[in-house]
Amino acid sequence: MPLQNRINPEGEFCRSSARGLLMGNRGCLHNEAREIISRSKRDAWVTCLIEFKNIKRKVMDAGNYTELFFLDEATALAAGHRPCATCRRDRYDAFLAAWSAGNRNGEKVLAGDVDRQMKLDRAPRARVETPSIKGLPDGVIVKQTSTGNWYLVRGNSLFQWSFDGYGHAQPVSAVAGPFVVLTPACTIKALQRGYSVQVHPSLTSGA
Repeated sequence: MPLQNRINPEGEFCRSSARGLLMGNRGCLHNEAREIISRSKRDAWVTCLIEFKNIKRKVMDAGNYTELFFLDEATALAAGHRPCATCRRDRYDAFLAAWSAGNRNGEKVLAGDVDRQMKLDRAPRARVETPSIKGLPDGVIVKQTSTGNWYLVRGNSLFQWSFDGYGHAQPVSAVAGPFVVLTPACTIKALQRGYSVQVHPSLTSGA
């Protein structure tokens, strides 16, 4: 049985044989039986490369951080994670610059500033419901209230999310609201200021 370390756009722990494109970290969340016993052990929720400098890891090893896996960066951002400053340094720098421009008028920010605000904005109680997705930038993920389906926003189309990838493009007008916006508000502001989200290659084939 797959481990319970695949993350959906709401940040929940799931089981799936699809590993995805990125790994993530919220601290050590599992016990010796490799069972999830905590949602988070740190404010900094990051996303990492699956392969980095030929480092070999035993997944969910006792006492070490819990390796989490995401379909792509859009999924990780929706779940409340940001790029790692070590293995994804270029993405980290770009994200902090866009995040600062969108949230702090371009003032210098530290990772801790971003992490504290993201912790607030990714909380389920902070999510807002909207009748339409008008004005949301590419890369945001929303949940259709009536069905519980998740969709990636791109242009004038929505792409249904799954652990295996994205479905075919659907015109926004064909998918009825309301929607719950999953991507944290402060992250949306970074997307609006130019941060380009990396998405699973199925998006192209699904379009």
